[in-house]
Amino acid sequence: MTNSSPADNFPIVWSQDTATMAMPDRLSVLEAVAFKQNYQQLLESSPVPQKIILDFQATRFMDSSGVGALVSNFKVTQAQGYQVVLQNVNPPVMAVLTMTGLDRILSIETQTTTTTTASTPSSSSTEKHRPPETHPSVRSHIKRILDIVGSLVGLGITGVLLIPIGIAIKLDSPGPLFFGQTRCGWLGKRFTIWKFRSMCSNAEALKSQVPNQASGAFFKNKNDPRVTRVGRFLRRTSLDELPQFWNVLKGEMSLVGTRPPTPNEVDTYDVPEWQRLDVKPGMTGEWQVHGRSQIQNFEDVIEFDLRYQRHWSLRYDLILIVKTILVVFRRNSGAY
Repeated sequence: MTNSSPADNFPIVWSQDTATMAMPDRLSVLEAVAFKQNYQQLLESSPVPQKIILDFQATRFMDSSGVGALVSNFKVTQAQGYQVVLQNVNPPVMAVLTMTGLDRILSIETQTTTTTTASTPSSSSTEKHRPPETHPSVRSHIKRILDIVGSLVGLGITGVLLIPIGIAIKLDSPGPLFFGQTRCGWLGKRFTIWKFRSMCSNAEALKSQVPNQASGAFFKNKNDPRVTRVGRFLRRTSLDELPQFWNVLKGEMSLVGTRPPTPNEVDTYDVPEWQRLDVKPGMTGEWQVHGRSQIQNFEDVIEFDLRYQRHWSLRYDLILIVKTILVVFRRNSGAY
């Protein structure tokens, strides 16, 4: 028995209590939305399949929206006590799963074995190790060179300012010099972002006691009591972000990109909102030069990030870098 999705892109074949859903050749935002909808309909069907197989044999492209839909569907299936398995995963999709660590979480089968660290259909070594292609910026060698040069210069400046900033932070409040926080980067891959500490040492534990003045999937409070006196100066001048040049040098971030969200933010995303993770997060970007902390609506953040992706070029990156420098030196333009 064969069923088809409303978009006719997700045909389903039943065999006893197992349903096999064929995935399309691409899994970007439009297909990912349909994937999530059809998957939910499958879980609401009668009888509910005890095992769901996702056949990726035809799929050659998956971006962050596809990752978002896959993660969302996996969580729902796991919560309901059913099993989901990926089959026939091609190298371009496997590259995404490996980079994001999903190959260690999802059950992935070949035609002969089942493993949590998947094997892939035969292909050339070059194709296997080629990075995922989600946006031209992530494969631009010139952009990467610009990031390396810029981060080395930035780390040099950070080294010069490290002692006076460190002394000021230590004299102002007890705690470590640096603050590390888990953020989601390209395709949702998690990394630790580094900043000079601008809050009290137990700020994360106190977050639930501070009202959120922003709407949507991010947190802001103009008069956050957790911010120290030195921290307010560091934020106003953006000096707290200097350690992020280390993230740029490591390739986790770029000088220019989208705003790096926290995992809690990403957990609330609808599939289309995952598009902002198609590029590397940046130390600066559209949101930095168009309002910075004055932005209170998450939809505006999404729009700025997607606009950056639409307009991206090396020249556009340089323009945003120059605008960022001008904004930093403008009075009352800093973060809070």
